[in-house]
Amino acid sequence: MKKNTRIYVAGHRGMVGSAIFSRLQAEGYPNLVTRTHEELDLTDQPAVQDFFQKERVEYVVLAAAKVGGIHANNAYPAEFIYQNIMIEANVIHEAYRAGVKRLLFLGSSCIYPKEAKQPMKEEYLLTGALEPSNEPYAIAKIAGIKLCEAYNRQYGTLYRAVMPNNLYGPNDNYDLENSHVLPALIRKFHLAQLAARGDWGDIKKDESRFGVIPNDFMACLVSISKAHGHDTGSDFPDFSAVNDLEMLPDPAVKLWGTGNPYREFVHVNDMADACLFVMCQKEEMFDSLCSDSGLPLVNIGYGEDLTIRELATLIADIIGCKIRILWDNSKPDGTMRKLLDTSKLVHLGWKPSISLKEGIKHTYEWYLSQI
Repeated sequence: MKKNTRIYVAGHRGMVGSAIFSRLQAEGYPNLVTRTHEELDLTDQPAVQDFFQKERVEYVVLAAAKVGGIHANNAYPAEFIYQNIMIEANVIHEAYRAGVKRLLFLGSSCIYPKEAKQPMKEEYLLTGALEPSNEPYAIAKIAGIKLCEAYNRQYGTLYRAVMPNNLYGPNDNYDLENSHVLPALIRKFHLAQLAARGDWGDIKKDESRFGVIPNDFMACLVSISKAHGHDTGSDFPDFSAVNDLEMLPDPAVKLWGTGNPYREFVHVNDMADACLFVMCQKEEMFDSLCSDSGLPLVNIGYGEDLTIRELATLIADIIGCKIRILWDNSKPDGTMRKLLDTSKLVHLGWKPSISLKEGIKHTYEWYLSQI
């Protein structure tokens, strides 16, 4: 890929898109095109068509998507399937109509069957039933892969898809109603630490930056604060927000599920490095790796996983939070394991460089810098 290539990064403000955008800048690609959601709604086909006809980009990185954790996927299934399918269909089709030959589509490991053999290979796609809790999102991402495959086959385009596992890092979503597990854990343990110190002023600052604290977790924070001898002061929350004080939960950090599922995590900067690596691969080399699945698809992973319990302990230790953890077994676990087989990418010569512990430390430092 030539340095002066005109590249459109869709979703450049999100965690994934911003990391790819920054990596392209750092590597000396000066002709980067971006649009905010306010400037271009990617679900609006006429607007997307007009954008591609005017901008005449040569390469597209499709990182724009509606994303979220188990709660968000359960609560808004129609939004997840509709918005993601519309974004993918509009961008991929209008890119083709404008003569864009090369495109990179960002997918998700949830595309693979719930009971897929571990680690999951690219050819396992569509070999079994999906995890119900995020099926609408997964179907939308599968549609994006199939769009790339179909346009390549019919029109001779060079559209590629990468499937990263669970991502984390700067610019992640920390909304406790809609975030993924790792950023949610960082925020919960950070807030619990503040509550134990009675630092409600900083809790309010955190809430103004990262979103409203749900009532059930606010009740946990009040309980933790009271257990550590803090129940007065001008910054202490209005008790009406946490219901009846007599019904406060145990002073603990309450987390969803059993904590037993295994998850693999990839730092977003490693993911961005892998994306640029794939973008720059010659056609014949990339295609030879995809012969098993017949899909223009490669996995991006770290190569190791751990349980959510282990992850929670690791994050609590990094933050320095000593508060007890309670697991809410009434809440869903999701898929029990999602480890990706990354042998194809490794064969090409790429491997991750950021360890999970190092990555979480850097992510928490970024989090603190935003408050």
